[in-house]
Amino acid sequence: MKIEGNLLKMRVEQDRPVRYFLPLGEQEIFLNDWLGKEISLFFNGRINCISCGKLTKTSFGQGFCYSCLQTSPEASESVLRPELSKAHFGIARDLEWAARHDLIDHYVYLALSSDVKVGVTRNHQVPTRWIDQGASAALIVAQTPNRHIAGVIEVWLKQFYTDKTNWRDMLLNKPDKEADLLEEKQNALRFLPAELQKYAAATDEITRIEYPALRFPEKIKSLSFDKQPEIRDVLTAIKGQYLIFDSGSALNVRKHSGYHISVTV
Repeated sequence: MKIEGNLLKMRVEQDRPVRYFLPLGEQEIFLNDWLGKEISLFFNGRINCISCGKLTKTSFGQGFCYSCLQTSPEASESVLRPELSKAHFGIARDLEWAARHDLIDHYVYLALSSDVKVGVTRNHQVPTRWIDQGASAALIVAQTPNRHIAGVIEVWLKQFYTDKTNWRDMLLNKPDKEADLLEEKQNALRFLPAELQKYAAATDEITRIEYPALRFPEKIKSLSFDKQPEIRDVLTAIKGQYLIFDSGSALNVRKHSGYHISVTV
């Protein structure tokens, strides 16, 4: 079986374990069925921008050509730094796009991913955002009417919680540090100034996430199509946006968005 096309981030469905789908060209592969099988991924050297589709020698910001990195709303600075969103002032690269993505309810959350992590996500990205980060559990701390306010809350809480995921610990599936997320939520709300506490989320539901795996490696190294155009190995686990192989190596699929590859199983 051989399929080829441009890579995009894996699509996920919450289940026990998570169901992973790899979009490739006009097809979509159900990856859970490939666990325990040897697969070959070959990069032919072609990269297409995920926004405009043009050929690009270098991929920026997980799939953009340089021009789209500077102009596309999907690559705007507020994507990585929500507090910089100015859509509520009528300022954005594309106001129609911002109305659908910035001027909607956002959640500030705490997630367990080797440590307690704070983050921001759009309301329709739950639990996808948490799965993409490889979290084992998460809950919503605050709900805001736009991206900017959520970003301001996140910036405040970064004084007390990390906003990064240790990808090596996450892929090695090391036990998360002991933490009571409900207790941490109450702590986080107490850390906030009064004008931000009013956005406290009413729900205390904890989402727990299980990933498809035959086993996790004891040591891990990252793979890159830029250094190794062909990968041939047995798929043993999928977590976050990573494919994990029997050799103890892992490929960040999202990082290679736009890369044209052929896949054989």
